[in-house]
Amino acid sequence: MKFVLGKKSGMTTIYDDEGAQNVTLVNVVPNTIDMIRTEERDGYNAIRLSVDKTKNVDHKREFRVDSTDEFKEGETVTVDIFEIGDKVRVSAVTKAKGFQGVVKRHGFKGGPATHGHRHALRAPGSIGSAYPQHVIKGKKMAGRMGGNYSTVRNLKIVAIDKETNMIALKGAVPGVAGRIVEIVSE
Repeated sequence: MKFVLGKKSGMTTIYDDEGAQNVTLVNVVPNTIDMIRTEERDGYNAIRLSVDKTKNVDHKREFRVDSTDEFKEGETVTVDIFEIGDKVRVSAVTKAKGFQGVVKRHGFKGGPATHGHRHALRAPGSIGSAYPQHVIKGKKMAGRMGGNYSTVRNLKIVAIDKETNMIALKGAVPGVAGRIVEIVSE
């Protein structure tokens, strides 16, 4: 199992023999193994990676492994562990959009713009019946949108630049540019 933490740089297009491919660039700054959890001591096997401080915040993530024999505390993990063509899953916090209405948040159609409807264009409409006299849990209504932890699976590594520690992943990755993302082999 291969895993690393990186910082999302943005998106671009790469032209190769397959044609134009939209890719997300992830800058993989060297990760340090700062803790090894073992079955005997902690009840499970895991490796904790940390990335250098950015804006006075340490980014640490723990990855479960079958065996901790091949890892050493203080060792660095770089982009060298991956190869072009590897399938990975990427996890990060999505872009937060604040309080949004039902049209943007849930894709509601909205009301008619004419025929006697004055201010009901982006309103949600009816939110329930007379019984049970309360709004049922899970009802699609206006509220906070985004800012959730999300995972995208089966992304293909298209290019690796070992000099600048960049990985190009085919497709979109959750989060905004500058956010820490987890890259784990499938």
